[in-house]
Amino acid sequence: MKFQWIILAVALIAGLATRYLVDSHDVSVAEAQQSSGQLESGQETVDLFNTNDNRLRVVYFGFTHCPDVCPTSLAILGAALKAISQDELNKVWPVFITLDPERDTPEKSAQYAQYFHKDITGMTGTMEQTQLLAKKYGVLYMKTKQEDSALEYSVDHSSYFYLLKPDGTLLEKVPHTLNPNILVDAIDRNERLLNEKA
Repeated sequence: MKFQWIILAVALIAGLATRYLVDSHDVSVAEAQQSSGQLESGQETVDLFNTNDNRLRVVYFGFTHCPDVCPTSLAILGAALKAISQDELNKVWPVFITLDPERDTPEKSAQYAQYFHKDITGMTGTMEQTQLLAKKYGVLYMKTKQEDSALEYSVDHSSYFYLLKPDGTLLEKVPHTLNPNILVDAIDRNERLLNEKA
């Protein structure tokens, strides 16, 4: 009988220890996900998921050394921003997030984004933040070596515009397009949806 009590006590202690480890792991994962929104832009730390800022986020993931897809997509984003009214523009936060934090400093990302429209915020996170954000939104990317290039490597990546609520919830994903009106319609649709629920 005593032996059974000892086994029960050991099992209970093991269970509590396991639960503690799982809970502490969950907290660290939650903290990591929360901190993934704290990115650098130029000299500032910016919270992408700041719920006090109720603007619709329009986020594009790319990198500053991208030869074609990123400049085209950001030019389309810039054209879409120029096509909407100033009132609607005030309710939108366009964001460029680099997938290449090794080369793209916060200053470089901020400057690059400004080439396409003055309101686009260019952001750089740590490697871990970049991976967390990419996983959160299903962004596919991969570093590819370029043997005969001064750049050494490129970053192959999927090309979408992610329209997000202030808390980071995905509202809509718009694929790469050469028509800014498609993005204008998505911004208008989701901005209205966001305001209806506010």
